[in-house]
Amino acid sequence: MSNTRIKRGAAPPRRPARAPKKRRKVQTSRLNAVINALPISPQRLQKIANWTIGLSLVAVAGIAAQATGVTAKIHEEYAQAVGRAGFQVKKVEVVGADRIDRLKVYDIALAQKDRSMAAVDLEDVRGDLMQYGWIKDARVSRRLPDTLVVDIVERTPAAIWQHNNRLSLIDDKGVVLEPVTVATMPDLPLVIGPKANQRSQDLDRLLAEASSLKELLAGATWVGNRRWDLRFRSGETLSLPEGEAEAKAALAKFAHMDGANRLLGRGILRFDMRDPARFVLRLPHEGQVAPAKLDEARAAVADVAAAEKG
Repeated sequence: MSNTRIKRGAAPPRRPARAPKKRRKVQTSRLNAVINALPISPQRLQKIANWTIGLSLVAVAGIAAQATGVTAKIHEEYAQAVGRAGFQVKKVEVVGADRIDRLKVYDIALAQKDRSMAAVDLEDVRGDLMQYGWIKDARVSRRLPDTLVVDIVERTPAAIWQHNNRLSLIDDKGVVLEPVTVATMPDLPLVIGPKANQRSQDLDRLLAEASSLKELLAGATWVGNRRWDLRFRSGETLSLPEGEAEAKAALAKFAHMDGANRLLGRGILRFDMRDPARFVLRLPHEGQVAPAKLDEARAAVADVAAAEKG
């Protein structure tokens, strides 16, 4: 048996090993960096974004429906359905009305075009009521099935305002309540002159300086839109100076002098205190009053002169 040798070829040369590829660095955008920094997961953030988009679409749809009148039509149909079911305004209950004309309140409350309880605009009814001078405040509510309840706070009359030959009842803030006549006017102070009603609170502050004279006051005239003339029930007129502080000081001085010398009711026609440095008294002419009344007025002047010297 012969020995056969198989000669193998030389091994192929080895290929040089490839260097590993370098991974590319993924650059993170600023937005992604901000998102990653948030304390919530990206999945939750995505849900929030989806909800926001959905609600925005609903809002846009609502605005479109409002603009095209669809919402108003739906509300109108709903109100009519409520009315057909028997929920219509048939009665008005007025609470807190003592001086006010209740018929006026009924007319305002029932002036709605649509009597359906769902269609009545309570704020509109309240706004119409607030135009009525007597009403200081009002609250309107529904009481099913068919009643509107009107709760009223009335204004309190404080004086009578005479202007342009008209008499009007006003409250302490000068709001005109209603016209009055000489025959029906209540026993309240009379303020006279343009814008005198707007100065009624000033008059109250002024009279607070001389409470003893307040009950003796018959009326007041706002002169030249700058000062007051006070008229007393005994017939005299007191002319006060301009300026609130000056008028208060003059009235307090007069109240003190009247308490010391009883100036009111002694026949003097006018006390003029417009000039703080002078106190002028105007007496009636001879023949204008009885001689005894004129003598009483002269005696009052003498008492004032003696008091000033003392």
